[in-house]
Amino acid sequence: MKAMQIEDYGSASDLKLVEVTQPDFSEDQILIKVGAAGVNPVDTYIRSGTNNYKATFPHTPGSDGAGTIEAVGSQVKGFEVGQRVYFSRTLTGSSAEFAVCATTHAFPLSDSLSFVEGACLGIPYTTAHRALFGRAHAQAGNHVLIHGATGAVGIAAVQLALAAGMKVTASAGTDAGAELLTKQGVHCVIRHDEENHLAPYQSLETGFDVIIEMLANHNLDRDLKALAFGGTVAVIGNRGTVEINPRDLMAKDAAVVGVALANVKPNELKRIAQSMKPLFDKGVLKPIVRKEYSLTELPNAHKDILKSGALGNLVVTINA
Repeated sequence: MKAMQIEDYGSASDLKLVEVTQPDFSEDQILIKVGAAGVNPVDTYIRSGTNNYKATFPHTPGSDGAGTIEAVGSQVKGFEVGQRVYFSRTLTGSSAEFAVCATTHAFPLSDSLSFVEGACLGIPYTTAHRALFGRAHAQAGNHVLIHGATGAVGIAAVQLALAAGMKVTASAGTDAGAELLTKQGVHCVIRHDEENHLAPYQSLETGFDVIIEMLANHNLDRDLKALAFGGTVAVIGNRGTVEINPRDLMAKDAAVVGVALANVKPNELKRIAQSMKPLFDKGVLKPIVRKEYSLTELPNAHKDILKSGALGNLVVTINA
């Protein structure tokens, strides 16, 4: 089978298309014919060995994707050959024609979604759901800021918050991003490329109950000043250090919580998938695909995923 691989930690340009043996799978695993693979920032961290991520080599990038079950292990229950699924944390890498996955990390794919759209679910939507409901405990009626909302996780968080009856403010850094958020139905769009963009919200009366933060090293100090009493900042993304004044937390009984998908246990992953599927079935949740790449274009996707001005998901099409 064809796969994109790298032989050691390196740059995106070191990724090469290779012909490898179809991966073996154990009695409690499934083999998936990959229709499309999602591309996420974490893929680049693993490939380059940064942010404390490690890989074994040769390494096939990609954690999540969607496709059709090609074969199932003898002890597998609840899955069958030919079933459409999406998955995250594949054991062999999703940037390949076939991938092995544990049954705890594969879920039925809604008939309303293509494989390309399904490749956007494993990390982005699961992360957004856990940030909102599992970590920040957001509820209907809450005023929520999605800070940096035009990327894959941000769009997912916007859709989930709106579906749950929250008042959503979201930030963008470009005109195109602002237009995208408006089309998603965001109540108020602000521009985080403007200085003091959070100033109108930095009081108890105007602050947010929940802030979903995509770049904490740049925004956290200002976020804390823009919380309502008892508010919470859920940190999804960070690329450095930041200085804060803990009194901003103390004065409001506020909290900062971290969000890492790797910490989620299988039972919670299953609950998240089950809660989202009816919303995908009804079209309430709908991934935004910014760009599709061929398998050999994966190096370009790894470069593009780290650029500013994101407008949805990047996806590699394989057997779509």
